[in-house]
Amino acid sequence: MVITKSRLVLGATAVTLSTIAVTSLGIHSRGQALFKASPKELVDEVWQIVQRQYVDGTFNQVDWQAVRKEYLNKSYSNQQEAYKSIREMLKRLNDPYTRFMDPQEFKNMQVDTSGELTGIGITISQDEKTKQLVVIAPIEDTPAFKAGILAKDVILKIDGKSTKGMDTNQAVNLIRGAAGSQVTLTIQRSNQEKQFKITRARIEIHPVRYSQKPTSVGKVGYIRLNQFSANAGKEMQEAIKNLEKQQVAGYILDLRGNPGGLLFSSVEIARMWMDKGTIVSTVDRQGEREREVANGRALTNKPLVILVDKGSASASEILSGALQDNKRAVIVGTQTFGKGLVQSVRPLDDGSGLAVTIAKYLTPNDRDINKHGIDPDVKVELTDAQRQDLWLREREKLGTLDDLQFAKAVEILGKQIAAKGTPTAEKK
Repeated sequence: MVITKSRLVLGATAVTLSTIAVTSLGIHSRGQALFKASPKELVDEVWQIVQRQYVDGTFNQVDWQAVRKEYLNKSYSNQQEAYKSIREMLKRLNDPYTRFMDPQEFKNMQVDTSGELTGIGITISQDEKTKQLVVIAPIEDTPAFKAGILAKDVILKIDGKSTKGMDTNQAVNLIRGAAGSQVTLTIQRSNQEKQFKITRARIEIHPVRYSQKPTSVGKVGYIRLNQFSANAGKEMQEAIKNLEKQQVAGYILDLRGNPGGLLFSSVEIARMWMDKGTIVSTVDRQGEREREVANGRALTNKPLVILVDKGSASASEILSGALQDNKRAVIVGTQTFGKGLVQSVRPLDDGSGLAVTIAKYLTPNDRDINKHGIDPDVKVELTDAQRQDLWLREREKLGTLDDLQFAKAVEILGKQIAAKGTPTAEKK
């Protein structure tokens, strides 16, 4: 749940198309010389990490010992042959989140620590059943977002090349590129094919935006959280403290389209809203649990409504699940994405990297939301056309009473405020 020299534990769903500096991950040159002497050692290093850490002790019904024997019996004359075997070996697990990255791919993997990326601004994954490449969510105000890419869009082609049989790493290599260059995505949405020509850009991400909104129920603090990056906690703290000074009567936290990010960031933010109780449990293959709990330092106890949709994934689901199970918030919107697995991202000795699923997480009420998601307390559906109008064509309506999900949140918040007897500010 923290960045160390040996690994980075993520609550994020998969790959954000961008770049990253990797020096903080402890990559060193000694291993590069080792790899040149024996590519087979890299193959075995990957096997050993999976053997020790993979979440499922049956390795998804794969004879993992036989896999080791098969691939170590091969001869490797160069690193590319080793990389190919590693990818084949991991594919046996049938787990799209456990993946190998060669040195260049590893450098280009966005782990949401810098707050800046180069690319088009989408988070993608591979559907476990169909093996299709699926958009988790576009990052707000990025080229993909402005072009109209939506959560759950299926990527059929990249610059005319079919994505059938393509993994997320291969897709990243095709989609990313220099700022100012273009990429064309062919998308399947509701049985229709659409083409999007998108210009890549350098993107600076500010994960938190907030404002005080006068409503019929009093002053409402509206906070939109786009990503769980390393600086999200600091920005969230500033938002809550500033809104408290403005004496808001309650809060609406908007997690719609938030694809997740760092696990510790979701825990850090949950502690700002709840004084006591479990936030999340992670369970490894031995059934051992690590629990994250509140620390009695909540910044506010005022009524809270959370907005979610199908683009709310991973760390968003940890936060909303924690506040829902502890009855700290009412969840409004639609069913979330459904990603309840935790990956450890490990640097390898030659500068390449390995993401391996090491645990699943459970909400405080022991709900396993993987492949299902968080069910809202109050369901408010938007059609794809309504979502596009709201998020792209009429952005000024987002977080206003013309935003149907926000309007329902205000209505619910009003009832909470009245029940709690929270003083409301002068109506304007």
